[in-house]
Amino acid sequence: MALIDAVSWPVVTERLSMRPATPGDAEDVWRVRRSEGVSNWLPSLAHGWDEWTVYFGVPDRLAATLVMEVDGQVAGDLFLQGRDAYAQAEVRDRAMGVEAEIGWVLGPEHQGRGLAAEAARALLAICFDELGLHRVTAGCAAENTASWRVMERVGMRREAHTIQSGLYRDGTWRDGYLYAMLAAEWHAPTGAPTGLQV
Repeated sequence: MALIDAVSWPVVTERLSMRPATPGDAEDVWRVRRSEGVSNWLPSLAHGWDEWTVYFGVPDRLAATLVMEVDGQVAGDLFLQGRDAYAQAEVRDRAMGVEAEIGWVLGPEHQGRGLAAEAARALLAICFDELGLHRVTAGCAAENTASWRVMERVGMRREAHTIQSGLYRDGTWRDGYLYAMLAAEWHAPTGAPTGLQV
């Protein structure tokens, strides 16, 4: 079962509404992801509409994709995918499905207003408060300052700076950052607020 299947949707924050993506969201998500300043950071690009609709509609992809809406319009998409933690064989059953990776893509017209941080906080709240996960990670290119600043703003800590670990479509090898947060950190008295409205 995908993580998003275990959550009651939509999840509403002060300015956003988040819900699982459907095939009908393909055009809006395509528009955001093709925007200048957004597409250069994405791991893959569809080169045409037909290719995109096939890619977007793959069940495993949809099972890990959310859309965020501002005033009823799709402003971007979010990634939420569960995974197992490393464990030794004798305790492997206790490490299954206890981690998640999160990510976000926000259209240029919505950037600079704190919306990505608001969405990331909501994802963390879902992971820790609703799903009871142990650890959440997020990564980005070291040059993607806007993305790693969101991670720091929501209280995630930088765990790794990898050197020339990613090959980009322009042929250059680039550094990357890995951020993480534990449930114990989220639930600590100084943890990030959930930002969720009931």
